Amino acid sequence: MKKIIFLFIAVFSLHSISAQTEIGGATLPNTLNFGSEKLVLNGAGVREKFWMDMYAGGLYLKTKSGNASEIMNKNEAMALKLHIVSKMITSERMIDAVNEGFENATGGNTAPLSDEIKKFISFFEEEINKGDIFDLVYLPERGMVIYKNGNESGTIQGLAFKKALFGIWLSNKPADKDLKKGMLGNG
Repeated sequence: MKKIIFLFIAVFSLHSISAQTEIGGATLPNTLNFGSEKLVLNGAGVREKFWMDMYAGGLYLKTKSGNASEIMNKNEAMALKLHIVSKMITSERMIDAVNEGFENATGGNTAPLSDEIKKFISFFEEEINKGDIFDLVYLPERGMVIYKNGNESGTIQGLAFKKALFGIWLSNKPADKDLKKGMLGNG
């Protein structure tokens, strides 16, 4: 009986270990569930600035893909998980980075999405602390659903906004090239 219990614990422990990915001081689950949608970790990486880790980011898809353009344009459930690993990230710095990211992702044409971008930025006005986790989840029937530390902050409708938002990390001018490679599974 002791052997069976030991074997059960060993197998369960191995399963638990393989059910997450450690990166940049953060632990990202290998799968996420949002409603009836099950998403798998496509890839992960770290956003660095001046050789310091700022946040770990994971891209979650229904099926793995290395095609950034296809991912940005797809109208299916997907998510980005951002795990803040530095106390250098403040609300103001995150808002500045997000604004710059939308500029880069849209080729400077943010005007058609200005209301959606303002609403998205409002989700970062509350103080940001090391250890905070943001889930940016696209569900076609709801739009982008934003969570901070597991609590829903709000939703933003529209595939065009989703494309621009995912473009911050996956466009031809991403926030961090190495993070993009990692999210696409090439890290």
